[in-house]
Amino acid sequence: MPASSSRFCRSLQVFAVLQWLFLFLGLWVLYLVWLYGDRNTPQTGGRRSAWVRNWAIWRHFRDYFPISLVKTAELDPSHNYLFGFHPHGVLVIGAFSNFCTEATGFSRLFPGFRPHLLMLPFWFHLPVFRDCIMLSGLVSSAKASIAYLLSRPGGGQVAVLAVGGPLEALEAKPGALSLRIRNQKGFVKLALEHGASLVPVFSFGENDVFQQVPNPPGSWLRMAQEALQPLLRLSLPLFHGRLGPLPFRSHICTVVGAPIQVRRSPRPGRAQVDALHALYVERLTQLFEEHKARYGVPADQHLILT
Repeated sequence: MPASSSRFCRSLQVFAVLQWLFLFLGLWVLYLVWLYGDRNTPQTGGRRSAWVRNWAIWRHFRDYFPISLVKTAELDPSHNYLFGFHPHGVLVIGAFSNFCTEATGFSRLFPGFRPHLLMLPFWFHLPVFRDCIMLSGLVSSAKASIAYLLSRPGGGQVAVLAVGGPLEALEAKPGALSLRIRNQKGFVKLALEHGASLVPVFSFGENDVFQQVPNPPGSWLRMAQEALQPLLRLSLPLFHGRLGPLPFRSHICTVVGAPIQVRRSPRPGRAQVDALHALYVERLTQLFEEHKARYGVPADQHLILT
């Protein structure tokens, strides 16, 4: 082969490698530039996809446990609502299936509403992953995100908050009925500021799908988990299911209670917040007691509120 042809072939080879390298890196650079411009989307309603929410795979996901959604009262689609979801569980499986997919028929049961499951802001800092989770209706649980949803004109917005937060996930184990709620009043204040109705939601069986490594209060494991939570902004439950991380097959039934009407108060005082919080806890407890026998909770077992 002539030297000129050899040099030409080698140049083509170099070009081929460079175009591949710059294409790969260039796409990432373009994505990161776009990501910067899109950084507020998780706090402004997200970017849901009806197509993703209706994937057939979610119906199989539902049937594995199975998972069901129960409506106990009518809601007015001209208003915005804040659903308090209890208990958190390890991975809020019931909340995901019921409010991030159409597998249990949310839109059929609650026509005219758009549910948004609130998730720790940390997860929306992960490139690509954050875009995937937003497609199902997940949004940031930052205060600004909740305020954005509850202040939308025209109503029909549902913000779903696992009130107990990451630390409650450390209590999630079969049969557990412990809820961290006594000092959780920020969501009540937000409801007052925006005049959004509060709706207690209890997910029976949520704690039964995973078992955790024993971590009683005061143990070295629990102390380590609680110490890391403020630093990492998420809990680190050590759990297992029937086969590694595969959950146990346990019926999850998420019961949506009746709304508590809230009059808007842009600057609510402590007394207002405390009074509404007490009413919310009362309605949540009532919801649990009214439905527990139907879902296998013994009559002598009650919620433990901490």
